[in-house]
Amino acid sequence: MNIKLVTTTYQEDIKNTNESIKEFSFDRGVEMKVVNLYPDMEYQTFDGFGGAITEAAGYTFSLMSKGNQKRILEAYFGNNGNRYNLVRTHIDSCDFSVSQYAAMNDPADTDFNSFSLDRDEKYIIPLLKEAEQTAGKALSVMLSPWSPPAFMKTNGQRTEGGSLKPEYRQFWAEYICHYIKQYRNKGFSIDMITIQNEPNATQPWDSCLYTGEQEKEFLRDYLYPVLVANGLEEVEVCVWDHNKERMFERACEIIDEETDKMVQGIAFHWYTGEHFDAIKLVHERFPDKKLIFTEGCVEYSRFSEAGQLENAQMYAYDIIGNINAGMNAFIDWNLILNKEGGPNHVGNFCDAPIMCDTENDIVQEKLSYTYIGHFSRYIEPGAKRIASTKYTDKLEVVSLKNPNGSIVIVLLNRSHEEVPVALRLGGQVTEFSVPGSSIVTGVI
Repeated sequence: MNIKLVTTTYQEDIKNTNESIKEFSFDRGVEMKVVNLYPDMEYQTFDGFGGAITEAAGYTFSLMSKGNQKRILEAYFGNNGNRYNLVRTHIDSCDFSVSQYAAMNDPADTDFNSFSLDRDEKYIIPLLKEAEQTAGKALSVMLSPWSPPAFMKTNGQRTEGGSLKPEYRQFWAEYICHYIKQYRNKGFSIDMITIQNEPNATQPWDSCLYTGEQEKEFLRDYLYPVLVANGLEEVEVCVWDHNKERMFERACEIIDEETDKMVQGIAFHWYTGEHFDAIKLVHERFPDKKLIFTEGCVEYSRFSEAGQLENAQMYAYDIIGNINAGMNAFIDWNLILNKEGGPNHVGNFCDAPIMCDTENDIVQEKLSYTYIGHFSRYIEPGAKRIASTKYTDKLEVVSLKNPNGSIVIVLLNRSHEEVPVALRLGGQVTEFSVPGSSIVTGVI
């Protein structure tokens, strides 16, 4: 038995990735510097990795040369790239749109005669089509609304929070279902939706507030019945779709004996800290629900001084902690952005794993892209998390067993010191070192 090790280091702003093979030998009683793997101890199933095709990403993509467009597509969806199988996109505009828009704005048009996906057709749908062509298969797509049309809201605008007017709850549920059906008519597999992006945040961009009770009532009395009436009951509904620190409370507020069948998952973001124990709490209370990371990025407003290594480590640390706590899928935010970190119609600029200089047709793969790939290139959809133990807090460790029986272990070393490892599995052991400030993926 052997293990293939893929190691990425980053020193003096230079990335270096190399591969090596280590053989296992009989375990003669090693006790020190041990990391254990226990494949028979299985936990949650992992559904895969993905990113968001926002209008900003699609617009940026459209400005690149055909050669660089192909490079970007292969980097994310190609068999030799990060092999994404999940996509999230927005219902109507979000902050990472070129400007605000809605598919229709007529309060009297309950038959959706004026409904149009023209904006989606310009930038989002072309990129989604090419992503699927590159992947060679249908991608699993999640739709998330940032705000209902302005006429449906208490503040009369898409921005600055506000709430859904009670008299428009049925109309808004029908609108969401119409959006799903229109995307399906274009051949896309809309498998998942969230009820509202960040329902606890009043933002200067597209946003809408829901209390736990309001989200529950909208789901129970309007959205779910309309999904059923439209033959869309198999679309998985995820609640919350906001930061981890309140995900347990929101799940408890919404899920009861009546709504249990209506909720397939809890979606969460990372912007308020790690809160891995919150994920674990939700998993313990609701073990049959999927826990899906639906958004995270490096915000320039908060992390402008951080370097590529810190940003990449933030991704890897969160992915490892989330999976170990029970996460079932990871969907990053924007696939690509321009060199300013946009476009964003309110200037909320952020980093992305791949950045594009659209003026000079230059593609920059950030270290975060490589770090995400240390997971997504090797962990297959349908993998099971397995048990592991470690001897030091200098390492973050996660391990999974793929459907074909191969075992993947990812080790993150955020310290500057080399960390030795004696990896034990089934009565055998192999030894190697994890360099300082590195990430290592092992495949057995």
